[in-house]
Amino acid sequence: QVQLVESGGGLVQAGGSLTLSCAVSGRTFSTYTMGWFRQAPGKEREFVAAVTWDRFTSYADSVKERFTIFRDNAKNLVNLQMNSLKPEDTAVYYCAATPRRSWSQFDYWGQGTQVTVSS
Repeated sequence: QVQLVESGGGLVQAGGSLTLSCAVSGRTFSTYTMGWFRQAPGKEREFVAAVTWDRFTSYADSVKERFTIFRDNAKNLVNLQMNSLKPEDTAVYYCAATPRRSWSQFDYWGQGTQVTVSS
């Protein structure tokens, strides 16, 4: 069983930065594709970023050049560095994992962490 626990959310002013972390339990973390998603109030959950086991990355157009996803396989962590934050980045951010080398479908999800960006 894979368990994901997010941390690092909070309140930040527009233009500021936050780093979200996702701690993953399970011996096969290094082989998983990891992703970050977000859901704003009244909106559907949307893809933010993902990284494969061999560090191939993908980003939503809305966060390119501002967010960076990176993984530490030795520590079973996947982080999301968020810079130049905007009020529209406000959402609950979820970490996700899949054993597939693909971000089309994720099998495991964390509980989420709130990010609020004030204008």
